[in-house]
Amino acid sequence: MQNRIWTISNILSALRIVLVVPIVYCVSIEFPNNRVYAVILILVALATDFLDGYFARLYHQVTEVGKVLDPLADKIAIGVYAIVLVILNEIPLWYVILVLIRDVLIVLGAFIIKQRKGIVPQSNWPGKIAVTLIACFFLLRTLQWESLKPITDIVLWLSVLFMLISLIVYAQRLYIGRSITQG
Repeated sequence: MQNRIWTISNILSALRIVLVVPIVYCVSIEFPNNRVYAVILILVALATDFLDGYFARLYHQVTEVGKVLDPLADKIAIGVYAIVLVILNEIPLWYVILVLIRDVLIVLGAFIIKQRKGIVPQSNWPGKIAVTLIACFFLLRTLQWESLKPITDIVLWLSVLFMLISLIVYAQRLYIGRSITQG
Protein backbone atom coordinates (compact mmCIF):
# COMPACT_ATOMS: atom_id res chain seq x y z
CA MET A 1 0.00 0.00 0.00
CA GLN A 2 1.29 3.39 -0.94
CA ASN A 3 1.06 6.75 0.78
CA ARG A 4 1.21 8.75 -2.45
CA ILE A 5 -1.52 11.32 -3.01
CA TRP A 6 -1.39 12.12 -6.73
CA THR A 7 -2.11 8.80 -8.38
CA ILE A 8 -4.27 8.29 -11.45
CA SER A 9 -6.99 6.84 -9.23
CA ASN A 10 -6.99 9.75 -6.80
CA ILE A 11 -7.07 12.27 -9.65
CA LEU A 12 -10.10 10.47 -11.11
CA SER A 13 -11.84 10.55 -7.72
CA ALA A 14 -11.12 14.28 -7.38
CA LEU A 15 -12.43 14.85 -10.91
CA ARG A 16 -15.73 13.26 -9.85
CA ILE A 17 -16.11 15.99 -7.21
CA VAL A 18 -15.23 18.73 -9.71
CA LEU A 19 -17.80 17.41 -12.21
CA VAL A 20 -20.60 18.18 -9.75
CA VAL A 21 -20.43 21.89 -10.63
CA PRO A 22 -21.10 21.60 -14.38
CA ILE A 23 -23.69 18.85 -13.81
CA VAL A 24 -25.65 21.04 -11.40
CA TYR A 25 -25.34 23.98 -13.80
CA CYS A 26 -26.71 21.89 -16.69
CA VAL A 27 -29.82 20.78 -14.81
CA SER A 28 -30.45 24.09 -13.08
CA ILE A 29 -30.19 26.45 -16.05
CA GLU A 30 -32.39 26.07 -19.13
CA PHE A 31 -30.46 26.14 -22.39
CA PRO A 32 -30.59 23.99 -25.55
CA ASN A 33 -29.85 20.34 -24.73
CA ASN A 34 -28.99 21.15 -21.12
CA ARG A 35 -30.24 17.75 -19.93
CA VAL A 36 -28.24 15.92 -22.59
CA TYR A 37 -25.07 17.69 -21.43
CA ALA A 38 -25.91 16.82 -17.83
CA VAL A 39 -26.34 13.14 -18.75
CA ILE A 40 -23.01 13.11 -20.60
CA LEU A 41 -21.26 14.62 -17.58
CA ILE A 42 -22.96 12.12 -15.25
CA LEU A 43 -21.71 9.29 -17.47
CA VAL A 44 -18.18 10.72 -17.30
CA ALA A 45 -18.48 10.88 -13.50
CA LEU A 46 -19.68 7.27 -13.44
CA ALA A 47 -16.72 6.26 -15.58
CA THR A 48 -14.32 7.88 -13.11
CA ASP A 49 -15.93 5.83 -10.34
CA PHE A 50 -15.23 2.57 -12.15
CA LEU A 51 -11.82 3.56 -13.47
CA ASP A 52 -10.34 4.81 -10.20
CA GLY A 53 -10.49 1.37 -8.61
CA TYR A 54 -9.38 -0.34 -11.80
CA PHE A 55 -6.25 1.80 -12.09
CA ALA A 56 -5.49 1.55 -8.38
CA ARG A 57 -5.38 -2.23 -8.64
CA LEU A 58 -3.71 -2.31 -12.07
CA TYR A 59 -0.83 -0.07 -11.02
CA HIS A 60 -0.71 -1.26 -7.40
CA GLN A 61 -1.56 2.26 -6.24
CA VAL A 62 -4.13 1.53 -3.54
CA THR A 63 -3.51 4.38 -1.08
CA GLU A 64 -4.89 5.46 2.26
CA VAL A 65 -5.89 8.75 0.59
CA GLY A 66 -7.67 6.87 -2.17
CA LYS A 67 -9.60 4.72 0.30
CA VAL A 68 -11.01 7.92 1.76
CA LEU A 69 -11.24 10.02 -1.41
CA ASP A 70 -13.14 7.48 -3.54
CA PRO A 71 -16.15 7.03 -1.24
CA LEU A 72 -15.99 10.70 -0.23
CA ALA A 73 -16.19 11.72 -3.90
CA ASP A 74 -19.22 9.44 -4.32
CA LYS A 75 -20.91 10.94 -1.28
CA ILE A 76 -20.23 14.55 -2.28
CA ALA A 77 -21.32 14.03 -5.89
CA ILE A 78 -24.44 12.08 -5.02
CA GLY A 79 -25.36 14.24 -2.03
CA VAL A 80 -25.10 17.56 -3.86
CA TYR A 81 -26.87 16.30 -6.96
CA ALA A 82 -29.60 14.66 -4.87
CA ILE A 83 -30.30 17.91 -3.06
CA VAL A 84 -30.49 19.74 -6.40
CA LEU A 85 -32.95 17.15 -7.77
CA VAL A 86 -35.12 17.50 -4.65
CA ILE A 87 -35.11 21.29 -5.00
CA LEU A 88 -36.15 20.85 -8.64
CA ASN A 89 -38.88 18.45 -7.41
CA GLU A 90 -37.55 15.59 -9.53
CA ILE A 91 -36.89 12.98 -6.85
CA PRO A 92 -38.60 12.31 -3.51
CA LEU A 93 -37.18 13.83 -0.35
CA TRP A 94 -37.44 10.51 1.56
CA TYR A 95 -35.02 8.97 -0.95
CA VAL A 96 -32.42 11.69 -0.44
CA ILE A 97 -32.78 11.39 3.33
CA LEU A 98 -32.16 7.63 3.04
CA VAL A 99 -29.08 8.19 0.85
CA LEU A 100 -27.68 10.83 3.20
CA ILE A 101 -28.36 8.85 6.40
CA ARG A 102 -26.67 5.78 4.90
CA ASP A 103 -23.67 7.85 3.87
CA VAL A 104 -23.33 9.50 7.28
CA LEU A 105 -23.52 6.11 9.00
CA ILE A 106 -20.87 4.67 6.67
CA VAL A 107 -18.53 7.62 7.26
CA LEU A 108 -19.01 7.33 11.04
CA GLY A 109 -18.44 3.58 10.89
CA ALA A 110 -15.28 4.01 8.82
CA PHE A 111 -14.02 6.56 11.34
CA ILE A 112 -14.66 4.13 14.20
CA ILE A 113 -12.90 1.30 12.34
CA LYS A 114 -9.95 3.61 11.64
CA GLN A 115 -9.76 4.49 15.36
CA ARG A 116 -10.04 0.89 16.54
CA LYS A 117 -8.01 -0.98 13.94
CA GLY A 118 -5.84 1.77 12.49
CA ILE A 119 -7.02 1.06 8.94
CA VAL A 120 -9.38 2.74 6.53
CA PRO A 121 -11.92 0.20 5.27
CA GLN A 122 -12.33 -0.04 1.51
CA SER A 123 -15.67 0.29 -0.24
CA ASN A 124 -17.63 -2.94 -0.51
CA TRP A 125 -19.23 -4.33 -3.68
CA PRO A 126 -22.85 -3.89 -2.55
CA GLY A 127 -21.92 -0.27 -1.80
CA LYS A 128 -20.45 0.19 -5.26
CA ILE A 129 -23.57 -1.38 -6.80
CA ALA A 130 -25.77 0.91 -4.66
CA VAL A 131 -23.84 3.99 -5.81
CA THR A 132 -24.15 2.86 -9.43
CA LEU A 133 -27.89 2.30 -9.06
CA ILE A 134 -28.33 5.67 -7.33
CA ALA A 135 -26.43 7.31 -10.19
CA CYS A 136 -28.58 5.43 -12.74
CA PHE A 137 -31.72 6.61 -10.95
CA PHE A 138 -30.45 10.19 -11.06
CA LEU A 139 -29.50 9.73 -14.70
CA LEU A 140 -32.97 8.47 -15.59
CA ARG A 141 -34.62 11.32 -13.65
CA THR A 142 -32.32 13.79 -15.38
CA LEU A 143 -33.50 12.56 -18.78
CA GLN A 144 -37.14 13.13 -17.76
CA TRP A 145 -38.44 10.64 -20.32
CA GLU A 146 -41.89 9.45 -19.32
CA SER A 147 -41.42 6.23 -21.33
CA LEU A 148 -38.62 5.25 -18.89
CA LYS A 149 -40.79 5.62 -15.77
CA PRO A 150 -41.22 1.84 -15.18
CA ILE A 151 -37.46 1.30 -15.46
CA THR A 152 -36.81 4.35 -13.28
CA ASP A 153 -39.08 2.91 -10.57
CA ILE A 154 -37.29 -0.46 -10.67
CA VAL A 155 -33.89 1.23 -10.41
CA LEU A 156 -35.17 3.32 -7.48
CA TRP A 157 -36.17 0.25 -5.47
CA LEU A 158 -33.06 -1.75 -6.44
CA SER A 159 -30.92 1.14 -5.21
CA VAL A 160 -32.79 1.13 -1.90
CA LEU A 161 -32.21 -2.62 -1.59
CA PHE A 162 -28.47 -2.32 -2.28
CA MET A 163 -28.13 0.66 0.05
CA LEU A 164 -29.53 -1.52 2.83
CA ILE A 165 -27.34 -4.51 1.91
CA SER A 166 -24.20 -2.35 1.82
CA LEU A 167 -25.10 -0.80 5.16
CA ILE A 168 -25.40 -4.30 6.64
CA VAL A 169 -21.97 -5.23 5.24
CA TYR A 170 -20.45 -2.06 6.72
CA ALA A 171 -22.17 -2.80 10.06
CA GLN A 172 -20.66 -6.29 10.03
CA ARG A 173 -17.21 -4.78 9.50
CA LEU A 174 -17.80 -2.48 12.43
CA TYR A 175 -18.96 -5.36 14.62
CA ILE A 176 -16.02 -7.56 13.58
CA GLY A 177 -13.69 -4.63 14.24
CA ARG A 178 -15.16 -4.27 17.73
CA SER A 179 -14.83 -7.98 18.53
CA ILE A 180 -11.20 -8.02 17.34
CA THR A 181 -10.24 -5.10 19.56
CA GLN A 182 -12.18 -6.48 22.52
CA GLY A 183 -11.30 -10.12 22.09
